[in-house]
Amino acid sequence: MSEEPRPIHLFEEDTVPTYMDMHDIPGVKAEDVAGAHQADLAVQGKYGVDYKQYWVDEAEGKVFCLVDAPDKETAARVHREAHGLEAHTLYEVKPGT
Repeated sequence: MSEEPRPIHLFEEDTVPTYMDMHDIPGVKAEDVAGAHQADLAVQGKYGVDYKQYWVDEAEGKVFCLVDAPDKETAARVHREAHGLEAHTLYEVKPGT
């Protein structure tokens, strides 16, 4: 009698951390952030980074980016290389349930 194959489980150490960054950019416009995000997407692959989504608050001059990256420095490197707009704050986050 053969055994059923065991399911493969991804353990936390097998996953890439997720970060939320925050930029203070007075006068920011959503269309400018869209262009910066496209630049991130063009660069991210060579660093194993995935810029997933962003949010813009034009009134407050804030931009937030959600990114999967090996570490904080690598996430920042993509922004630096893509467009030079580095976040002033970067938090590691975990999804809620």
